[in-house]
Amino acid sequence: MKILQVFAIFSPQVNGTVKLLYQLSEALMKREHEVVIYASDYKSDQEYANSLPRVKVYPFRSWLNLLGLYLMPGMIAATRKGLKDFDVIHLHCLRSFQNIVLHHYAVKYGMPYVLDTHGSLPRRHGEKSLKWLLRWLFDITYGYRILRDASKVIAETELGVNEYKEFGVNQDKIVLIPPPFAVDNFARLPAPGLFRQGYNIKEKGIVLFLGRINWIKGLDFLVESFNELAKSRSDVILVIVGNDDGYKPTLDKLIRELDLSDKILFTGFLDGAAKLAALVDADVVVQTSRYEQGAWAPFEAVLCNTPIIVSNNSGAGEDVKKIDAGYLVEYGNKGQLRDMIQYVLEHPAEAREKTQKAKEYIKSNLSLKKGVEKYEELYREVSRRYKK
Repeated sequence: MKILQVFAIFSPQVNGTVKLLYQLSEALMKREHEVVIYASDYKSDQEYANSLPRVKVYPFRSWLNLLGLYLMPGMIAATRKGLKDFDVIHLHCLRSFQNIVLHHYAVKYGMPYVLDTHGSLPRRHGEKSLKWLLRWLFDITYGYRILRDASKVIAETELGVNEYKEFGVNQDKIVLIPPPFAVDNFARLPAPGLFRQGYNIKEKGIVLFLGRINWIKGLDFLVESFNELAKSRSDVILVIVGNDDGYKPTLDKLIRELDLSDKILFTGFLDGAAKLAALVDADVVVQTSRYEQGAWAPFEAVLCNTPIIVSNNSGAGEDVKKIDAGYLVEYGNKGQLRDMIQYVLEHPAEAREKTQKAKEYIKSNLSLKKGVEKYEELYREVSRRYKK
């Protein structure tokens, strides 16, 4: 099949959606499908694109970034001329200029497309009034039509299924596909101690967060809980791994107010062996998001043999609970999170045993090999309805 993947940005430093897009495209290519990616040139990473030698990546010039809406007039002509060459279109996230264009021509030509919103569907999570209003305007103008005309929509968790239903999508149009993991990338892990040595970490315990530095990630809750922990022990450090997504100045202010500057380390974005080394050396990885579609970063930690703690209010908590992959805490309960971090640090054998069982489950049931087969089956199902 010839498959078109569509997302606004193609850089590993943006978010987990790009990583999934990359790994899915690579896996489809290895299964002899022809894959093309449409994206903007905003933060375009040519080296990253070149690492997919048999996948064609088109970074269309972005003329304007309007609160995350990247306007790319050049994509209109390319879509009008070339869209009929594809068997199926896969749209990633709902609100984008690309989706407006692709939806228009897909409907015009009677072509099938699938949509995965990757947790971007709700308008209520941490949005300021202007951004909420813009999302609402997009939805009533284009979004509901894009959802309505999709051949299928992909949910990653039961939370995602319910979000689609709230937006009026019928159950029979929703397909549940948990995000697959490239487990082979975790087969050979860095030797323990490399991350500690590289950052000169002397503390006994490393509490680590992996992800964007964004309000939605609940880092204020994590920092305040860590502050409670640091009052009773001086041998722990909080390491925050990820790019600033606009929230770091606010977080820095909180850290100064709590006098924690010498107990918190920001590494910036890490990928590849550097990220794996950080996960290997961490004693516990904590994800305290206000909202999270699934347990992507925590499950990467599990694949590095590192215990996890996740807030129970999101799709990530749902994933962790389903396979008993780690420990859950109530979002906002600082005392509970403090005590849970302390518990994991003091009971490493129990935590590692739980982690190993979850790791085997992920390797057996959530591998990229198994996941790509589910996407393949979905693509074939919807493409059979379209006759060129």
